[in-house]
Amino acid sequence: MKKRTLGKSGLEVSAIGLGCMGLSFAYGPATDKQEAIRLIRAAVDLGVDFFDTAEVYGPFTNEELVGEALAPYRDRVTIATKFGFRNGDVGGGLDSRPERIRAVAEASLKRLRTDRIDLFYQHRVDPNVPMEDVAGAVKDLIREGKVRHFGLSEAGVAAIRRAHAVQPVTALQSEYSMWWREPEQTVLPVLEELGIGFVPFSPLGKGYLTGTIDAATTFAKNDFRNTVPRFAPEARQANRALVDLLHRIATTRNATPAQIALAWLLAQKPWIVPIPGTTKLHRLEENVDAAAVTLNAEDLRQIDSALATIEVQGARYSAERQRLVNQ
Repeated sequence: MKKRTLGKSGLEVSAIGLGCMGLSFAYGPATDKQEAIRLIRAAVDLGVDFFDTAEVYGPFTNEELVGEALAPYRDRVTIATKFGFRNGDVGGGLDSRPERIRAVAEASLKRLRTDRIDLFYQHRVDPNVPMEDVAGAVKDLIREGKVRHFGLSEAGVAAIRRAHAVQPVTALQSEYSMWWREPEQTVLPVLEELGIGFVPFSPLGKGYLTGTIDAATTFAKNDFRNTVPRFAPEARQANRALVDLLHRIATTRNATPAQIALAWLLAQKPWIVPIPGTTKLHRLEENVDAAAVTLNAEDLRQIDSALATIEVQGARYSAERQRLVNQ
């Protein structure tokens, strides 16, 4: 597995990471614990050394899972987790008070079976807590050796700059893929300017860019895609042009649509590290192999030309969830 460095931080990780959320949360029933442990350990065997979790995934059970799975490999891997929701509950509202940040760190360390958090993200910007206080609290944890690097998730440009002025931000995590390119407008230039790495979540469009989801696909009752406008049947049908594009390119490169989508992301900047999630070993292997797929300048030109003619239909979040983004 090739390695990449997140910005100027010196934090080197595998070019493809593993988003662990879906093993416990948001995408239907949780995966059997022993199966999930085997998948995470298989990722290590395949060269993945960057794993993403959060206290709210479960809540709490995903951190426990990741901690148990990675305990035998702790010094070989980078573990990222997050703070920022009241009582670890996505529905409970935001809470990034310094005392809460410290409490989350202490609890996460125990669940992760470790003495340090490699990358500690603010999960969402809290408008009720000055960013300087948030960054200062993480800076204290870094001084104490409990945290190695500071990250932000779904933060806007102003928040990134304010945080970085207090404690250098190692990485921003936000959604980015062929079907959600908003970060290109303002965020990516600022990350490049400040030397901050970028960790795209949902790099496969929450599964849509794999080409396995169509208008007739049904999701489990507790799958949050049921609430996402972009996954309404009519939007899925309207967005088939994007999947068709991926299929055409994949055919010429002896690759899969998912691998082309990931290779396209990797080609955008050398400090971008996507974290696709999966519950299936064959999908994990497919995603890891995307790191070996190289798109040349002509490939990228053709893709960008085609993408310019495709207008993706449907909002990426419900109105309620969108209010938590880019504050």
